[in-house]
This record gives sequence, structure tokens and C-alpha cells, in this order.
Amino acid sequence: MTSVLETGLKPAWSWLGVDIYRIFHLAAVFGLTCVVLKVIQLYHRRQELIKAFSRFPGHPTHWLYGHVHELLQEGEVLNKVEQWSQKYPYAFPLWFGSFSAFLNITHPDYAKVLFARGGKAWWKGLLVLHGPKWYQHRKLLTPGFHYDVLKPYVLLIADSTKVMLDKWEQLIAQEKSVELFEHVSLMTLDSIMKCAFSYQSNCQTDRSNSYIQAVFDLSYLVHHRLRIFPYHSDLIYWLSPHGFQFKKACQLAHHHTDKVIQERKESLKDEQEREKVQKKRHLDFLDILLHAKDENGAGLSDEDLRAEVDTFMFEGHDTTASGISWLLYCMALHPEHQQRCREEIKEILGDRTTIQWDDLGKMTYSTMCIKESLRLYPPVPGVSRQLSKSITFHDGRTLPEGLFETEMIIVCLFSPENVSDRHSHAFLPFAAGSRNCIGQQFAMNELKVALALTLLRFELSPDLANPPIKIPQVVLRSKNGIHLHLKKVL
Repeated sequence: MTSVLETGLKPAWSWLGVDIYRIFHLAAVFGLTCVVLKVIQLYHRRQELIKAFSRFPGHPTHWLYGHVHELLQEGEVLNKVEQWSQKYPYAFPLWFGSFSAFLNITHPDYAKVLFARGGKAWWKGLLVLHGPKWYQHRKLLTPGFHYDVLKPYVLLIADSTKVMLDKWEQLIAQEKSVELFEHVSLMTLDSIMKCAFSYQSNCQTDRSNSYIQAVFDLSYLVHHRLRIFPYHSDLIYWLSPHGFQFKKACQLAHHHTDKVIQERKESLKDEQEREKVQKKRHLDFLDILLHAKDENGAGLSDEDLRAEVDTFMFEGHDTTASGISWLLYCMALHPEHQQRCREEIKEILGDRTTIQWDDLGKMTYSTMCIKESLRLYPPVPGVSRQLSKSITFHDGRTLPEGLFETEMIIVCLFSPENVSDRHSHAFLPFAAGSRNCIGQQFAMNELKVALALTLLRFELSPDLANPPIKIPQVVLRSKNGIHLHLKKVL
């Protein structure tokens, strides 16, 4: 038999070995090229940021971590930013790693220019859409927040608040302080479900509700990703345990949203129910979404529908929960103002035990206290915009297109003058300009109802052994909760 060597042919494994070597060589070259290109891209990104912020002095940065290493202790984030805002007035850069930075705006004059320009934001849904699509959706949904629509909501909010207060009555028998935030979050979710979606969730009494935890996880994870600079890479983040947790929380939130939408769609298949909805003088939020038609007669896509419901379900309950919780904490810290609000509410209601639409406009002193609480503890401590055009401030300093700005509402410098003399952009709990909060009147109504009914039933005092530690996530929270002592009003 003639051997391979005698024929002069190379064995198959030899050819295979050469091919494998070439494949690995090409793969190594490709990988190295990708790394080099990414490094060049990051270098140019850093140079662009340095150039853009060259006229904005700020706190010294670490070459790798930026400012993150000084902000790792969550209770210190706002304290640090407040200190730097005093040292670097108007605006200063805040670096998250070497290649990601924002311009932190801390003065009303700068805020006015920012909100006048609008720009892109980060989240899908009305909250962050931009351009013609945002305008179309905003115009479509505005009628859902007309005061005639909001009127009947007051009784629904009151009912949800009473369920929460009944739970608190059972808890105070244990002679321990009550952690408010979780209870208030369930109450505001219950309210938004009843009002905007005509949906009875029973979430305050159903212990199996997972939506609140999913929202809490999403709030934490968004903030956490920003602070951990390797997570700025989508590839690294989605392969990480935190990225997996984020996807899981999103799935839970979407499941909740889909359930609400599908149940309403099924009910509208019933002719009597459909006629009942069509006869309403004012449709609720979900009615408007499901009946919306564009100029071609087409309804919202499933993606648009879910995005809007997600936005309002998330923002409509979590921000208000933050506002109510910090408001009650402020009341506990200032018993003299708490008592004055209680007396005002008793005078308005008389012998009645619940609150009505016409009562809300009479709560003059209580409204002032609510606004002061929103100033001190704004539910959304900062908003971000990506500039769609370059921008020039009153002092001549400019920023280029594409840059992200963050307007830190919580550290805006406020003047001590009366409201009439205050800068128009010094008090911005609901943002400003064309992209201001569409649901701000609903939120204010809910704050008033919750405050009134709570003060009628309980005296509030702080738990001095467990003071809250502010952390700015998507909404302003407390790292250790908000704990108050409650005592029945005699």
C-alpha cells in the first residue's frame, strides 16, 4: 500500500491544523481591531466632553472613576452635589467614569434655557418621546387631565387612602413606628389603577402583588448602572447579574401592564360595555389610548400603547408616593404646621369625614405646606435632556448638540423672597416648559386628599432613632425607609 509520505500528499490533520491556525489568527486580528477602534472612540468621546465642559469648572476628578468614588455612599450623593453647587454656581460637570459625564445645572437662569429647548430624554413613553410623535401623543392625552375628568377621581383617591389608614390603625397597636413608603406606594398604585384605568387591583390588601417590588428594583438598578462605569457598556451590563435582574423586573412590570390592557380590551368586546364607555362625557386615560386614531384611522401600535401605560402607571404612582411620604415626614418634623393644617381641614369639612372636589381649592395653608415639602424633597430630584441643538446660556457659555444635561431640581438655589418675586424656574417639582408634567394637577389633588385624611385621623411624629437617608434614584427615596410614629387623633 502506498503511504501518504510516498505520494507527497499532506495528511488531513495537517490541512486542518493550518486552517485552524488561520482562523484563530484572523479572529485575534479582528478582536484586536475592535478593541483599538473602541479605545479610539472612547478617547474621542472623552476629548469631546472635556472640550464641551472646558468653560465649566467643577470638582476634581479621578482619572478612571470620575466622581463615582466620592458618590458611592448613597446617603452622601445629594450632600456632595449640594456642596459642589455652592462652590461652582450655575452649572458644573459630574463625571461617571472617564467617558460619561453630565452638566449639572443648579441655577434658575440656566434651567429656564434648558426647559425652553426641550430635547430628548431617555425613557420610551410620553415622558421621553420627542418631536412630532411626542407632540401627537401629548395633544391626544391632554383631555384626559381636564378638571371635569379629575373631579370624580377625588372620591376614588379618598377610598384608597382610607384603606391605607385602616391598615395603619392596626399597625399602631404594636407601638412601633410605621414605615410609610411601601404603604403609600401601594395606595397610589391603587389610586392610579382606579382613576386612569378603571381597574380594581386590590393591591393594598393582596400581599402577592409584585409590581411595587419590580418598580423599586427598576428605580434602584437604573441609578446603580449609572454609578458603576463598566455597566455603561450595554454588552457588559446585559451579561451581568444586574442586567439579568433588570430584564426580569421589566418583564414583571410589562406583565402587569399587559394584564390591565388585555382585560380592558376584552371588556370592550362586550357591546353593552362598549356603549357604556362611548356614552361617557369624559373618557379615562386608558379609554383615550384604546380609542385613539391617527389621521389615517389607525390606532396606537401595541408598542406605543404599552409605552404610554407603562409611563403613567410607573410615574403616576411612584412619584406621587414619594411626594406624599416626604410630605408626611415634613408634617411630623413641624408639629405646629401640622396642627394648623389639621385645623384648616376640620374647618373646611365641618362634620363630614371625607373630602370632596370643592374642598381642595380651600386648602390654602395646606397647599403652601405641600409646595414647601415639594421644594425641600422633590419627588423627581433631577431631570435629564440630550440636546437636539447647541445651546447658549445668558453668560455666553455654550454646549454642543448631543450632550446630556441634568437639571438637579433639589439643589436649585432659592431666594427667600415671596412667591411673586421668585424666579419662574426656581421651583420646578413638575418640571417646566412644553414638557412639564401632564399629570401635575392629578398629583396635587392626591397630595391634598392624602394629607387631609391622614391628619384627620393621626398625629404624626418622627422616629428619631431611625431618620431617613435621602437617595436620588428615579424618584427621591430613603435608603432605610421613612418611619413615623402615629397616634390616633382624639
